[in-house]
Amino acid sequence: MNMVLLESVTKHYGDKLLLDKVSLGINYGQKMALIASNGAGKTTLLNLIAGKEVPEEGSIRHHPERTLGYLQQEPAFNESLNILQVLFDDEENPVTRAISRYEQALKEKEGTSALEEAIAEMDRQNAWAYEARMKGVLGKLGLNDYRAKINQLSGGQKKRLALARVLLKEPDFLILDEPTNHLDLEMIEWLEEYLIKQNVTLLLVTHDRYFLDRVCDSIIELEAARLQMFKGSYSYYLEKKAELESNRERETEKAKSLVKKELEWIRRMPKARGTKNKARIDSFYALQDKAAVRTGSGGPEFEINAARLGNKIIEIKNLSKAYGNKVLIQGFNYVFKRYEKVGIAGPNGSGKTTFLKLLTGEETPDTGTIKKGATVKIGHFRQENPQEFYGKRAIDIVKEKAEVIELKNGRSLGVSQFMELFEFDANRQYTYYESLSGGEKRRLHLVRVLMSNPNFLILDEPTNDLDLITLQTLEQFLLDFNGSVVVVSHDRYFMDKIVDHLFVFKGGGEIMDFPGNYSQFRNYDKEKKKQIKKEPKAKKQEKAREKKKLGYMEQREFEQLGKDIEVLEARQKELADLLQSGENDFEKIMQWSDELKTIEQTLAEKEDRWLKLSEYAG
Repeated sequence: MNMVLLESVTKHYGDKLLLDKVSLGINYGQKMALIASNGAGKTTLLNLIAGKEVPEEGSIRHHPERTLGYLQQEPAFNESLNILQVLFDDEENPVTRAISRYEQALKEKEGTSALEEAIAEMDRQNAWAYEARMKGVLGKLGLNDYRAKINQLSGGQKKRLALARVLLKEPDFLILDEPTNHLDLEMIEWLEEYLIKQNVTLLLVTHDRYFLDRVCDSIIELEAARLQMFKGSYSYYLEKKAELESNRERETEKAKSLVKKELEWIRRMPKARGTKNKARIDSFYALQDKAAVRTGSGGPEFEINAARLGNKIIEIKNLSKAYGNKVLIQGFNYVFKRYEKVGIAGPNGSGKTTFLKLLTGEETPDTGTIKKGATVKIGHFRQENPQEFYGKRAIDIVKEKAEVIELKNGRSLGVSQFMELFEFDANRQYTYYESLSGGEKRRLHLVRVLMSNPNFLILDEPTNDLDLITLQTLEQFLLDFNGSVVVVSHDRYFMDKIVDHLFVFKGGGEIMDFPGNYSQFRNYDKEKKKQIKKEPKAKKQEKAREKKKLGYMEQREFEQLGKDIEVLEARQKELADLLQSGENDFEKIMQWSDELKTIEQTLAEKEDRWLKLSEYAG
């Protein structure tokens, strides 16, 4: 059964052809990834499938009963609302519609039929448990302040809220545009497991290669305005792509050999041309086009002659930084070594970006010192796109840093040549910044930083919004880079491939120097947690008692809480039974409903306090 069917769809962006008579069927239960270079039309294709845009030619048909959830790159919210209001006021979510209808029916005083229908709809949608599901998803995505206004949230928090809203809708067909952006590594792993378990049709765009390989069973490649389907994981796609490139190379070499022979014939040929000669000439031009095919299999080779690094790089002594009561870094010491590549991992808000800004001097430490060597030349890639680039052409933005970059063999690359390595062809180089796609803007910022020829690179989430081709180019650059690198990234594949060791931000100012890549750290962390779980329960309780014992008043409070909770739970059950009893007296229903809400809130508070005290109870 097709969830969506595209037939001969054509779409332009200005003069650029993005889709050329493409056809695609997405079946129920398929989990597909869309792969393409930045600016090739990935987001346009998602918008077409989601019904946000219409094709110039062709048709798009949807299954009539499907429900759609679409996570866009730039979510829009009513800035005056808070997080809870955004989730409960979602008219596209059938569960929140049922809740709104139920609450409205409770307020009506004309009869009970509307209320009965509303309760039946609540049952069908399993809406009674929505609040628990909602808080569970928000907690996994680090959105624990439910009353926070939208205008107080960061861009990353808004993207995570948009993801929560889409997931809570529980649609049949889920479209996700870069869902892993602005998630920390633990959040990505949670989302990965969530999508694997869900019986949902999925279409996503992501640069996270581990995520692609684990979640998706099909890959769609958008290249030169055409779509090609690979039925298998990302690993399978890579194998098949390599085979295709190899075959294409052989065909290209064969065509080049034939072109040489045909060129000799063309030059010798007399001017009087018969029908047979004309056919051979046409064949020659077809061969010439085939011989000119760019396979792209070789990949860029980087031999950049980075500025020389002396023996002294950067020395950190007793570094501390806090904002109010929140301690991000406490007493950290480290001496950077030449050519090392350090990854930084930790949850959002743990201090990773602050640490980078301390290294660059944009932030000042509360205590401690950061001393840089005389030869250190820092290149800093930030998360945000600079506003001062608007109104400038891409090539001019890069030229502001340098006109050429020196190679180790004594040669040099000009700006245009270097930009081509990062997929900026001659046309895109002269495009104004504001006309570039989101991924192209990030890529341009990266090229500008690298063009300045630093010997100490500081990269803050460099993989966000980059296509896989650019990621591979960046990885090769960093592997060949003759300097030191400090990188924050949520891309596990990228981190595993690039870094020598990790600074793990564990919270409360603690930073652990782990001797390995991210996957090795996760294996270590999981084993450590298993050992803790194996610790006998009696031993844990003994440790808790040794740590702290309840005072007389706290012990009395603990005992009373147990009694209060029993009474509240009994009344909660009684009220729930009354609401399901079929009572027709509207006033009673309103009274019971209000009392139940109050009891649930009180019960939650008392249970939370009881759990805290139980850790130390005798």
